[in-house]
Amino acid sequence: MPPKKATSTSAAAAAAGTTSTFTPKKPSTKPSKNPVAMAYTRYIEDTPQRTKLLDAFLGFLVVVGVLQFVYCVIAGNYPFNAFLSGFSATVGQFVLTVSLRMQTNLANKGAFGEVSPERAFADFVFGSLILHFFCVHFIN
Repeated sequence: MPPKKATSTSAAAAAAGTTSTFTPKKPSTKPSKNPVAMAYTRYIEDTPQRTKLLDAFLGFLVVVGVLQFVYCVIAGNYPFNAFLSGFSATVGQFVLTVSLRMQTNLANKGAFGEVSPERAFADFVFGSLILHFFCVHFIN
């Protein structure tokens, strides 16, 4: 393939004796000074996948709790026992999930050394069943 013809601007630059060479800058390898970005990067790199899954579920529970509260404020709380049951189920499930996250986190191995991750999950499931049993029976 023959080389492309020079454009008028490059020909004018060549006639003037100056060459326009473009050298792209290398991206900076310095870490960001933003503490939020540093914390997020460290979280993504260092956190196990199971803990990230628990964190996603905790975020979902927060969103559900906020939506329930906003609905109660805007639309009213006519079946108040249903609102209380749903909201308490959300808060209770959040507490149980935080407990599971604490027990399965590798950094807390000293505090929960005798509790295996399987035992922690079994406690989580058992607590969730009891919580939802009471919430369903609170509605009537």
